[in-house]
This record gives sequence, structure tokens and C-alpha cells, in this order.
Amino acid sequence: MSYLAIKALHVIAVISWMAGLLYLPRLFVYHSSAAPGSETSELFKVMERRLIKAIMRPAAVVTWGAGLVLAISGGLFTDGWFHVKLVLVVALTASHVAMERWRLDFAADRNTRTQRFYRVANEVPTLLMIGIVILAVTKPF
Repeated sequence: MSYLAIKALHVIAVISWMAGLLYLPRLFVYHSSAAPGSETSELFKVMERRLIKAIMRPAAVVTWGAGLVLAISGGLFTDGWFHVKLVLVVALTASHVAMERWRLDFAADRNTRTQRFYRVANEVPTLLMIGIVILAVTKPF
């Protein structure tokens, strides 16, 4: 596969992953107000599980895989900006893992977090994405 094809794949995967990272906490906001065991709660459980398994996990794997191929083939591991970007991507991945754990809490009807918590959590991927994009585009150092 050519460098540009891998780059396109990487961008597509990032967009898909970010869509999930931005949407899932919004589902949690609404799910946290639904009564455990209710029809609404059960619907949110299905939506959350499918979002993670069908979109977020595969997109994260492709993002990481294509990104590492690009980084290796482009010799980016010696660039300072790339080190910072990599730290932010690891933080984004940690955010994803936290969301997967929160989903398990909802699935078991043991969520104890508030709507406010999930509203704040919804901003974390956005802030990380802004930093990642700025670094990838400007390569400041």
C-alpha cells in the first residue's frame, strides 16, 4: 500500500474513532437519567455496545496501526512534536478505555456517575483532538 493510501486510511479511521468518542459520552448523559432496567435504559445499552464494538474499537485499531506505519515510514520518532502528539494519542486511547469501562457499569446497572460528569468527560476527546491536529499540521518543533 502506498504512503498516501495509508494516510487516507488513517484519516478515515481517525474521523470514525472521533465520532464515537464524541457521541458515546452524549449517550451516557441521557442514559444516566434513565431508570435502570427501563426500556429506555435497555435501548441505550444496545446503542452503546454497538457503537463501541462496531465503530470505536475497529477505528481505534486502524488509527493506531496506520499511524504507526506512517510514523515509521516517515521517520517521525525523532521529531519532538511527534512525541507530544503521541502522548496526546495515548491520552485519547485512555479516554476510550475509560468509556468502555463506564459502558460496562451501565450494562450492569451500576452507574453512579452524574450527567454533569459525562458532560465534562465529553469535552476531553475534543481538547485532545485539537492538540493532536495542531501538532500534526503545524509540526512546531
